[in-house]
Amino acid sequence: MNQRILLLIGLILIFQACNTGTTKYIANNGTIYGTYYSIKYESPNGDDLQTNIDEELQRLSRIFSHYDKEATISKVNNNTPVELEPEFVTCFLRAEEISKITNGAFDITAGPLISAWGFGPEDRQKMTNEKVDSLKQICGYEKIKLENGRILKENPHMTINMSAIAKGYTCDLIGEFLQKKGCLNYMVDIGGEVVAKGVNDKNKVWTIGIRKPIENPFENELSAALMLNNRSMATSGNYLNFYEEDGKKYAHTIDPISGYPVQHSLLSASVVANDCMTADAFATAFMVLGKDAGIEIARLVPGMEIYFIYADDNGENQVYMSEGFGEMLRK
Repeated sequence: MNQRILLLIGLILIFQACNTGTTKYIANNGTIYGTYYSIKYESPNGDDLQTNIDEELQRLSRIFSHYDKEATISKVNNNTPVELEPEFVTCFLRAEEISKITNGAFDITAGPLISAWGFGPEDRQKMTNEKVDSLKQICGYEKIKLENGRILKENPHMTINMSAIAKGYTCDLIGEFLQKKGCLNYMVDIGGEVVAKGVNDKNKVWTIGIRKPIENPFENELSAALMLNNRSMATSGNYLNFYEEDGKKYAHTIDPISGYPVQHSLLSASVVANDCMTADAFATAFMVLGKDAGIEIARLVPGMEIYFIYADDNGENQVYMSEGFGEMLRK
């Protein structure tokens, strides 16, 4: 066997050795935006990407976290000059679109009202009609806009809070990040907002549970299990975040238009959409709108499926689901 053949065989063996990396499913967990994240993915070379994922999450936190005084959103709120990242612009414009579609039920400027009612970072205030009317003067999505790379406010005291859309958008962005790393099968869950692509380690479509609206946070009985195939899902509910005062229950969902906590039968809204940013925002909006109005608006959004848990006139929990949602339920 001559040297040329030996050299050729050697090159083939080296090439094969460089391409025998085995795929492996990796699970990463941590915290972001004051909540948990759980990410599972099939890594093409079996590499654990948690360090890279955490770096990307921290980068996004420096854009969207209103708890970070140096974050872009904090600088916008403090009227400090700041260059807006493409991610901030994308999220802001989508929030504006959804506000218009939902007639203001979704509103990223409603933070002062939410905090005053006791569901934000500040202490709960004594709420009166006058107090609500005063706070409404610095709320309203139509009073703030993006122009020439800057956020313009009608009132400098206005602030924005993207918590009800940024988690979903972050799921989308982490999914894109994983795809760039060659991961074709993955599931990203940030605080209950989920993006799922491909299959799990058992070669099955990812199964995502929908929790029953039970006030005990330690009970995780499921209302349904969904086969999420290359889609996104978000769930919003009132049953865990509320308080009682003077014998009355106040839910954490605040109607940006009235300025008061919602009072209707809808307990939980789960939304499936093509991207998690959309699912996240609409799940919040539907909790403001209630069952009937939510159903009507969901029908107007292409590709959207919904699963609503609501209380009937007797206080019993009932379910409404769109036809497409029913087709995705695990049999």
